[in-house]
Amino acid sequence: MKNAWSKIGWTAVLLMAGQPAWAQAAAPQAAAQGMVESMSVQDIVQMGGWLMYVLAAMSVIGLAMIVYFLIVLRQEQVMPRKVVAEIKSLLREKQLDEVRELCLEKPSPVSYIVLSAMNYLQGSDQAESGMLKEILEGEGSRQASLIQNQTQYLLDLGVIAPMVGLLGTVTGMLQAFNAVALDLAKAKPMLLAAGVSQALITTVAGLIVAIPAMMAYSYFRGRTSKLISRLESVSAELLTLLMPRRPQ
Repeated sequence: MKNAWSKIGWTAVLLMAGQPAWAQAAAPQAAAQGMVESMSVQDIVQMGGWLMYVLAAMSVIGLAMIVYFLIVLRQEQVMPRKVVAEIKSLLREKQLDEVRELCLEKPSPVSYIVLSAMNYLQGSDQAESGMLKEILEGEGSRQASLIQNQTQYLLDLGVIAPMVGLLGTVTGMLQAFNAVALDLAKAKPMLLAAGVSQALITTVAGLIVAIPAMMAYSYFRGRTSKLISRLESVSAELLTLLMPRRPQ
């Protein structure tokens, strides 16, 4: 976030340096320009008010969620290849107890799906293939929802951050116009413009937080869809191995 503000500040300085007419402006304009050029990130945060700290906390939370999802939303976390291969091998050898132990030792979404089938098969004397399929599909849907719902927090962050920024802008503009209304004799356009620009800082900060969060949500949404599709395919393969081995 600091790098983003630094880029904005340097861009503003270059734009002002590229306008020679501004060098011939009045003294108040020159003073205002010098103030902008000397403005640091800390000054910008202070101008934005306490809501800037809220947005900073939201940006840290968003970054933490992105890193977490990059680690968690992978095939090796959802359905480890070695675990799936070992489960298939044990099912072919009719070693249901070993399959259950494996699922308990190495928990993952695919392990929970198989474990639900194991609980049904070992707890029923006459297991039905239709009921077994429903149990697998039900647990699969639950695991798919758990995987997909995690990324919803990024969407919430992307929606809330601009609203927080807008709240700061509205309150800042109210304060600026209220100061002008209380003392019309001292009202100056430069002061009013400074107050409005100060109020807009929180909106910019809110968008800086929201845009990466929305982009990350879009990426992880596609990633979870692929994982869920693959999980359904693996569950169907395991179902074909489980159904012939059910107790009679």
